[in-house]
Amino acid sequence: MGSLSVLRDREFIALSGTAFARAQAYSTIAIALALYADVFNTTSTVEGLFGTAFALVQLLVVLPIGRYVDTHNAKRVLLAGLLVNVGVFGGYFLADSIADVLLVRLFQGFGASLLWVTGSTVVGEISPGGERGQWLGTYNQVGAFSSLAGDIVGGALLTLYGFQETYVVLGSVTLGASVLLYLFLRENPGGRKDPEESTGRETLQNLLSRRTVRALVTFRFGLSFGKMAVITFVPIYARTGFGMSAILVGVLLAGGKLTKALTQGVVGGYTDRVGSKHYFVAGGALVYVLGTAMVPFAEFAHLLFPTVVVPLASLPALSGSVTLVPAFFLLFVAYGICGVGDSIRLPASMALFVEEGEQFEAVAGSLSLRSIAWKVGQVIGPLLIGVVWDATGVFTAFAIAAGAILVATVAFVRMYGTAWTSAAPVSAD
Repeated sequence: MGSLSVLRDREFIALSGTAFARAQAYSTIAIALALYADVFNTTSTVEGLFGTAFALVQLLVVLPIGRYVDTHNAKRVLLAGLLVNVGVFGGYFLADSIADVLLVRLFQGFGASLLWVTGSTVVGEISPGGERGQWLGTYNQVGAFSSLAGDIVGGALLTLYGFQETYVVLGSVTLGASVLLYLFLRENPGGRKDPEESTGRETLQNLLSRRTVRALVTFRFGLSFGKMAVITFVPIYARTGFGMSAILVGVLLAGGKLTKALTQGVVGGYTDRVGSKHYFVAGGALVYVLGTAMVPFAEFAHLLFPTVVVPLASLPALSGSVTLVPAFFLLFVAYGICGVGDSIRLPASMALFVEEGEQFEAVAGSLSLRSIAWKVGQVIGPLLIGVVWDATGVFTAFAIAAGAILVATVAFVRMYGTAWTSAAPVSAD
């Protein structure tokens, strides 16, 4: 029952293939970026640009993509996104400077936007009535499992074989997802609106006229500012601060991905039954604050955890053993807590945006607003946190990240509560 029943649907499997390819690539390249930071001896400010470059192009294209998906063939958009990602792996394959890496990162952001906005929209629109939370939660669950595979398998590939062989594997997985999508997804699952009524300025204004949407957008901005500091800098911190190998960085990140993958589909179904989705959003965010605040205490992990040497005689490329430094254990726990927070928050957040979009028959537009609110914080957050880190230190940097999430959560609770109790319904007319 639950997630397994959704996986019997061939169209869902096809859409999940796009989520699998996208998430695996994102996760593996996050580890590769930590290696690039080490190889090129970058500053925290430059490392912040890894996140900013990815998000900047997304900020520019996410609304046009949402409008296009509302009025055109979403299947073709997904196929295009997969092919762009194949080209991205070719770009990383040829990169030999930090400028090359940043340039390819821009194209990666474009491909990821095509897949994320379109995939989420199609899943939300073709899911059966009363099961949207289950479908969206399980869709994200597949992405989380794929990201977990990217952490472990990608980290191992980078450690044992290097950059180029890893990008060949990622390209092959993405081409396989393209075949699944072409064979199993119906033609034109989007494109239901007249172009004059699609996700343009008037539709976005109508969406933003709802207090619930404004509350969600405000929350997303603050959350993205803090969360992107965690996503961007934890793998780099593990590599450059504590000398962890790529495979250890992958295992570290897998802690958060595992909790997210195992629980998100279940939580999505639970939100369908219980309702009051805004409580799940706020509660999950507070859990994420805790995990974020723990990260810099890796500096003192030796007071709690020992250094552990794990023999790996079957892997001579790792010199017969892997050393787990004390910081590994603390960062593993912190990232795992962040994963629990995401599991609680994410299905409810997506469902709320879809429900609001249905008021104006603009689900893609609503999800685009969700994404653009994230992108604004994603553009600013990593660069600012990198500058702060260079100027002060790791504790101040992550304190600002955790504080941004906390302030956004408090604002969301106040704004959403007011909308829930006093706002009159807004007509789509």
